[in-house]
Amino acid sequence: MKRLSLSGFFLALLFVSSCASFQAASQIQAGRVALFKNEPGIAAAHFRRAAEVDPNYLMNFGVYSQGVWGYVGRTEYLTGNLPQARRSLERAVTQYNDDYLARIYLGLTLARDGDRQKGLGELQSGMKGIQDWLDHIEYNTTWGRFWDPEKQIRSEIGKSLAMISAKQVNWEQLTASGEWIGRTMEREIEEARRDEIRDHNNDNSDDGGDPLS
Repeated sequence: MKRLSLSGFFLALLFVSSCASFQAASQIQAGRVALFKNEPGIAAAHFRRAAEVDPNYLMNFGVYSQGVWGYVGRTEYLTGNLPQARRSLERAVTQYNDDYLARIYLGLTLARDGDRQKGLGELQSGMKGIQDWLDHIEYNTTWGRFWDPEKQIRSEIGKSLAMISAKQVNWEQLTASGEWIGRTMEREIEEARRDEIRDHNNDNSDDGGDPLS
């Protein structure tokens, strides 16, 4: 009986965890839709609800992942709540070190809040992380060709990193670049997924298979 009770407890725990993950994912997707519509306030409400449901949630987009606190902090930055954005983004990079977009937005937040030196370090680290990740999946995976195929993101990152290295920082330009990288990487998730599905369907059609299988 004790063994059955313990088994039932873990099954219940797994069920609750699965429900929480589903709810968090749904809220993040709703928030992303609002981001694409340039409605950061609405997006922020969705992302906060996701964080309340599962504060450790990591959203997986195939080969690419982002933590819930990165999304929360990003919208807090976009709505001008810089002190809270800093706390959320610091939590994001502590929980998930490879959340490079969260690191970029942390750098932007620090810079806008007056700590430009530390902000530069975070911007450089986040941009370099995305650049290296894109290069890695391009040369080492079969799906890398769907991400940044024209290297527009890496080109923009290269310009910003060169500016930082030369210590001739135009803050207006660097801020615009960081925000552009953030928006474009978010859209790249959808474009890469779309192109991968299209490629898969084309391969099936060429082979005479069912493109929906």
